[in-house]
Amino acid sequence: MDFAAFDFRGCPGGAPTQKEAKVADEGKPVRITKRLVDALEADGTDYYVFDTELIGFGIRVRKTGGMSYIVRYRAGTGRTAPVRRVTIAKVGKVTPDQAREAAKSALASVVMGADPAKEKATERKALTFAELSEKFLKHIKAKRKPSTATHYRQLLDLHAKPVLGKRKAAAVSVEDVATLHLKLSEKPAAANRVRAIISSMYSWGIKGKLLPKMENPAASIDRYQEKRRERFLKTEEISRLAAAVQEAETVGIPWEPDPEKKTKHAKKPENRLVKIDAPVTAAVRLLLLTGARLREILHLKWEHVDFERGLLLLPDSKTGRKTIVLNAPALAVLNNVSRVGIYVVAGESAGTENEKPRADLKRPWAMLIRRAELEGLRIHDLRHSFASFGAGGGMGLPIIGKLLGHTQAATTQRYAHLDADPLRRASNTIGASIAAAMGEGAAPANNVIPIRADKA
Repeated sequence: MDFAAFDFRGCPGGAPTQKEAKVADEGKPVRITKRLVDALEADGTDYYVFDTELIGFGIRVRKTGGMSYIVRYRAGTGRTAPVRRVTIAKVGKVTPDQAREAAKSALASVVMGADPAKEKATERKALTFAELSEKFLKHIKAKRKPSTATHYRQLLDLHAKPVLGKRKAAAVSVEDVATLHLKLSEKPAAANRVRAIISSMYSWGIKGKLLPKMENPAASIDRYQEKRRERFLKTEEISRLAAAVQEAETVGIPWEPDPEKKTKHAKKPENRLVKIDAPVTAAVRLLLLTGARLREILHLKWEHVDFERGLLLLPDSKTGRKTIVLNAPALAVLNNVSRVGIYVVAGESAGTENEKPRADLKRPWAMLIRRAELEGLRIHDLRHSFASFGAGGGMGLPIIGKLLGHTQAATTQRYAHLDADPLRRASNTIGASIAAAMGEGAAPANNVIPIRADKA
């Protein structure tokens, strides 16, 4: 055979060396070897060189000079079955022998009914964690409250996407999520929220067939124990807060310039006063007197206030439609608020065509709790304090739950330890019986024990 005149492109074995040409001339197969690979050159066209020993194993030579090991096979049986091609690796990243072994495995899977090329194409099109999260957030935005969608996005963008974003969503494992959860161990609340969001996202993706049937990588991860940050104001603390509110809306709260900053024209001490707008002080009073959530008061419109029946008829809240029963002091606060827009707590855009509710109370709240010497007190603690006074007054958890708008009895259960009246009565009854048996005498009238001066 005249090898010099024969075109070996697309021919099993490709252009052989003299020794390989001699072997081929004797009728023996030509293997793809390193020597053969080194001899291949680009000629301005794409072509293939196939091995005669392992049918389907070959090399693709691009016109640019790039070369890759490939496997060619029929996806199915018969001559009508489509021909597929799958790339094993670039030449140079693996040896010819390693590529051959990979080709054997791929061809073996084809015999078992697999389609490696289709599987690889499907994998390329598979959603990444970041892409799945975007689709999930669109679903949340359409189905849940805007604040929920915003909260989900903040946690995913801050904690999950930087670590898992580029990974294929179906390839994320329990170990991957567990590692992320452990990384956030110093922020147990955030870690638990991220775990819950990822679990919900995967459940949604699997149910909607955006992901294959698989184990939810977050479902089996244990939550961290969280310490509840609940604070209940005492009567004296409420008095201090009320005094600060009154001072803020009348004469103003005094402030001192930062000693670390040089100020050329500092105001005189008697002029260092900051007043807080009446709508803001009204909001603080309403939060304390109603136990309402912050957004329920900031987004409250005048049309939702029923003065005649003493009710706030909220069309939407965290738990849906909600009715808040107004007590006499809360009604008095509302009666004293001037109407300057559609919202009870007027914001900067009050009275304009595109009026928006006030976003928050962060700055005035910080001033108030500093003045009242209640550093660390959160606005939400006013809601807890409202509940604590109810529980301490023996009103019962079901009533408190209805006043707060809880839909689940378990939510109100956090105040069970404050509902001490039934337990105290039981303890006093038992104590009196035991004291009588001990000959200690009857309990004082009304169970009032005088406190010694040195114990006060």
